[in-house]
Amino acid sequence: MKPQPQGHVMDNAYHQDDIKPHVMLMNKARSPSQCQDGDNMSYSEKEALKQLPEASSFPIFSVTGEYDCMELIDYIDGLFIDVPRIPDHWITARLNTAFKGHASIWYTEMKEIHGRRNWPWWKSQIIQKYSNGNWIWKKTMSFDSDKYSVDKDPYEWCLRQSKRLTAIDPQIVSCGLFCDFQFI
Repeated sequence: MKPQPQGHVMDNAYHQDDIKPHVMLMNKARSPSQCQDGDNMSYSEKEALKQLPEASSFPIFSVTGEYDCMELIDYIDGLFIDVPRIPDHWITARLNTAFKGHASIWYTEMKEIHGRRNWPWWKSQIIQKYSNGNWIWKKTMSFDSDKYSVDKDPYEWCLRQSKRLTAIDPQIVSCGLFCDFQFI
């Protein structure tokens, strides 16, 4: 491993030698077999790369949407489930395309300060920054004030309230305290 410049913090999971796959992934026009490091990839890595969606399909995180930070987190967590054996750095290399506006400025500053980090680290930073007490309080107020009425679509209202409950306490869904609504 090559020595890093002074002040550069690097996660132990990443090494200087991992940079070429990042460059390879950011160039959408080339397939793994066309890249100079394509021969160094295992068969399972090539298959995982084929299954990985383009960075442009990631949800946009701009801080303006009511749940856009949770949508991005859920989407990326789902990728790790849907695409077996996907290397973490393949996802984190695409994060810069998902952040827009204020979130992009925050992401760039965090990356300059902390260097390359793995997805669990970025996930915790996003939650810490954007899913804070004030954000949860707003979701609680939205949940309390949004009363069902006959003129509203019941499915949309339940879905909206379900998202709010999950935002307030993510354990509600995983503990089975909150079920999906089914309308007959």
